[in-house]
Amino acid sequence: MIKVCKFGGTSMSDGTNIRRVAQIFLSDPARRYLVVSAPGKRFGGDVKITDLLYETHREAVSGEPLNAFGKVKERFKGIVRELGVAFDMESVLGETEAEILRRKDEAFTASRGEYLAACVMAAVLDVPFIDAKDAVRFTEDGKLDNGATFALTAAALKGKERAVVAGFYGADAAGGYHTFSRGGSDVTGAIVARAVGADLYENWTDVSGFLACDPRIVDSPDRIKTLSYRELRELSYMGANVLHSESIFPVREANIPILIKNTFRPADEGTRIVPTAGYIAGARPVTGIAGKKNFAVVFIEKSLMNSEIGFARRILSVLERHKISFEHMPSGIDTISFVIDEAELHGVTLGELEREICESVHPDQCKTLKDIALIAVVGHGMSKTVGTSARLFDAIARAGVNVRMIDQGSSELNIIVGVDNENYERTVRAVYDEFFR
Repeated sequence: MIKVCKFGGTSMSDGTNIRRVAQIFLSDPARRYLVVSAPGKRFGGDVKITDLLYETHREAVSGEPLNAFGKVKERFKGIVRELGVAFDMESVLGETEAEILRRKDEAFTASRGEYLAACVMAAVLDVPFIDAKDAVRFTEDGKLDNGATFALTAAALKGKERAVVAGFYGADAAGGYHTFSRGGSDVTGAIVARAVGADLYENWTDVSGFLACDPRIVDSPDRIKTLSYRELRELSYMGANVLHSESIFPVREANIPILIKNTFRPADEGTRIVPTAGYIAGARPVTGIAGKKNFAVVFIEKSLMNSEIGFARRILSVLERHKISFEHMPSGIDTISFVIDEAELHGVTLGELEREICESVHPDQCKTLKDIALIAVVGHGMSKTVGTSARLFDAIARAGVNVRMIDQGSSELNIIVGVDNENYERTVRAVYDEFFR
């Protein structure tokens, strides 16, 4: 049996925790390959190494002294001292600082947290270190090059009984550095699992698995024991941040299950994520609830819209011109809406977007709703349980919340409701109480 393990930033935050990671990894001979994140926060108010590195890049580009990198150096030197490992961190940090100043490249600078953490971890375990730049490839448009990546990773690990791989980054099409979005070490772990044909991908973090909803909103929500790849994708995308939403793609085709475990409570059962095919839903119709704030909904109405060829394409062309992706597209016979993350509005206002859409399709009405929160209620059991939608909307109505938007996928895996930002927490609590209390 082969297990691939990924440990997150909290697990790598200091020497004591890194020693704990090493003990967990070595306690099971099946745990063969280890992927690590950059050190995270040690305590409230602390700063993550990756955040310090982004600040380092800003300082390097502006010609300021690298004060942030000074803090990075102190963190890593302190970790090595605490571990008592024979590793020349002083020299490696000096070389890294010189390269940061020479390159002035954001991706290279940001990737150094994972690079340095993996070097230290490899020294602690006395196993080979694998630089992700030699194993992970991205295409010209910044997407993961699956074929090249799986082949390169498999080749890099061939013949190695155990190894440590740096997470979060790889090489772009031109041979430079490229990073995943934040939390992307989860994806690296999945890549390694796929490349070596692992039987299990263990993702170790600071919580004992997925919770049915955000514990900052609901006190002590239930833990989800098992969920499917598709349920994971929906919950992760909508804000359940235990696991990066793209991390299932490398393992899904190979049907490799994922196990979420707690570094600080390793005996806890955790959450198992399994292939959707053959997945049997639990007794409850709803598996989990997740959501995010700060969306805008562009509402367009036009009589006989359904018979106007190319109507939706012309609207999408406006969004494409401004490099704006949409989250959802609810529609009716004479209406269509586009849900946009307000953070996507780079260099254009909603008013300008509305004006361009009007010029493109000449609607009877076009208006925008701002400050909308989306809440996804997810579960395979919903499609087999009569009255789930009625229970959902009755619970929201009892909470005194007005629903501004409804969207349900054809798979009946989820129902998404839009409410005003100010009603987000109240709605989540009402839905959780209905299905889990």
